Amino acid sequence: MPQIGWLEILIIVSIAIIVVGPKDFPIMLKKVGSWIGSVKRYISNVQTEVTSMDDDVKDIYDKTDESNQKHNLNEKKDVK
Repeated sequence: MPQIGWLEILIIVSIAIIVVGPKDFPIMLKKVGSWIGSVKRYISNVQTEVTSMDDDVKDIYDKTDESNQKHNLNEKKDVK
């Protein structure tokens, strides 16, 4: 994964100040920060939902496995 160093950050900030202007640069930073925060919250919510679904699937699998084991024991008892 590529890494961004201080020189690259300085170049990006300098270009952004030239393009946006020094007056509107802080406003742009706030907007970008809020977008990044929104994306982080969204990703966190998705991760939480996936983890929850994973736990539910594991519970269902465990119950099904347990049920199958009981069914197999009952079949073995009937065979004897």
